[in-house]
Amino acid sequence: MVTTVRRIGLAAIVVAAAAAAAACSTQPATPAPPAKAVQFTEAAWSPPLEKDIPGDSLGASIRRGLSLLRFTPESLPAYATSGQRCTSCHQNDGLKATSAPLTGSYARFPKYMPRSGAVIALADRVNYCFTRSLAGNAIPVGSREMVDILAYLYFISHDVPVGTKIAGADGIISMKDTLVGDTAAGRVVYETQLCITCHGPQGAGNGPIPPLWGPKSYSIGASMAREERAASFIWHNMPQSKPGALTPKQAFDVASFINSHPRPDSPGKESDWPMGGAPKDVPYNTKGHVAYRPPVQLVPRANPQGALVPNPAPIGRHGK
Repeated sequence: MVTTVRRIGLAAIVVAAAAAAAACSTQPATPAPPAKAVQFTEAAWSPPLEKDIPGDSLGASIRRGLSLLRFTPESLPAYATSGQRCTSCHQNDGLKATSAPLTGSYARFPKYMPRSGAVIALADRVNYCFTRSLAGNAIPVGSREMVDILAYLYFISHDVPVGTKIAGADGIISMKDTLVGDTAAGRVVYETQLCITCHGPQGAGNGPIPPLWGPKSYSIGASMAREERAASFIWHNMPQSKPGALTPKQAFDVASFINSHPRPDSPGKESDWPMGGAPKDVPYNTKGHVAYRPPVQLVPRANPQGALVPNPAPIGRHGK
């Protein structure tokens, strides 16, 4: 009886010791990441379409915003002073994945923009399009027109959580290889690969078909004035009748040819990238950067002051 009790006691001690050793040697469990309140699956998401616009007051604002994107120079001649319209770049009403889509944009602002060196609001980003890509003037931020454009961007960003970057969030898709365009070869591409059919021998465009150079084209401060940005847009989307028909080299060549021509100036461009780090193909001088293959001539803007989008006022010591 005594022997049995001793055995039981000894076994209990061994078990306790083993448990204590295991407790000491076991690493603390890695805590599970906190669950998100909103789960977003991009593959299951698609932007709402025009037919989905509601029939209420918000819907009326959304429809007006969509119309402004489609008929920008006709609707806003004081602000869209060139032959460009929002849908010249943001094709298919801003829904096309290969042409700088606007879907999800409402969920990504405010954001830091290296070109500005500041955190900007979505309305400022819209005005960069007006002053640079449309070579026009900034829209008053509190105006009916700006509110309507923002209402449309809100609509096509529906259900995208704040801060989420979806496909196309970085604008024009980066080319896999950065090549150097040949301007002379680009002229041949332009004249033989249907470019000239729509945009004309002088690049002047025709009605809704945008001009590619000259006083009514995009300014030197637009992303399209950069060779790689233009090459990517061309390679992914042109010609409209058979996109993807060009080789990457042909796209760089024709981009070089197009951007070698005169185009509107972009007032204040010398202050871009104030922290340095401008992309290599920016065609004008900025801090620490020498202009890459600038156009032969810049056309002065009729209203230089209207083409400026001021950064938010600095705060803190020494104005920083």
